Amino acid sequence: MSETEKTTYNRVMLKISGEALMGDQGFGLHPPTVERIAKEVQSVQEMGVEICMVIGGGNIFRGLQGSAQGMERTTADYMGMLATVMNALAMQSALEGLGIHTRVISAITMNEVAEPYIRRRAVRHLEKKRICIFAAGTGNPYFTTDTAATLRASEMACEAIFKGTKVDGVYDKDPAKHDDAKRYDKITYDEVLAQHLGVMDASAIALARENSLPIVVFSLDADGGFKSILDGTGTSTVVSD
Repeated sequence: MSETEKTTYNRVMLKISGEALMGDQGFGLHPPTVERIAKEVQSVQEMGVEICMVIGGGNIFRGLQGSAQGMERTTADYMGMLATVMNALAMQSALEGLGIHTRVISAITMNEVAEPYIRRRAVRHLEKKRICIFAAGTGNPYFTTDTAATLRASEMACEAIFKGTKVDGVYDKDPAKHDDAKRYDKITYDEVLAQHLGVMDASAIALARENSLPIVVFSLDADGGFKSILDGTGTSTVVSD
């Protein structure tokens, strides 16, 4: 690893939405986009960083949306969890296509396609430089994949959560709609909650605050975006105390 590729992080959680895998389609998986994100992950792993991932399921099914359309909430949430497993398997396939050993670890037992979540086993995978993709959320309805990412990051002793979005940080209002939107370099957990900034849901922010786990919000749309944040050359917002 060269001097320019040093990073202060040894183990991180990458949280991305299911929509990030759609590309410019309106639904489902876009294999070239999945492959592009896999290459982003590969570039960071090559820096010597241990990586956990949590991927949402909104490109396939969103529990809250199903619930709003009259479906029973717990059923809708379990369907959303299954969607995250499909996304995790797609990402595993892309990463293994690049020669990276990857494990999908599901909070809902499905032994034929994924390992069950056992914390010590997952930690061992990370120590062996395998990428762990945590699927099926927390295994419980009423909890989002943001909360699942924060929970798993805490359990795995990650040093930060990297939240890949469509914008390069946290703004005081939607930069796509407001030219005068202001980007924060740093912001506290309490400010995010008080201003309803929508970085992650409130329970995820509260859990991160309790465990002093920084959240780094950056754009996953730009090529090299993930690596540039880790080597200190990219633009992001850090949510911390």
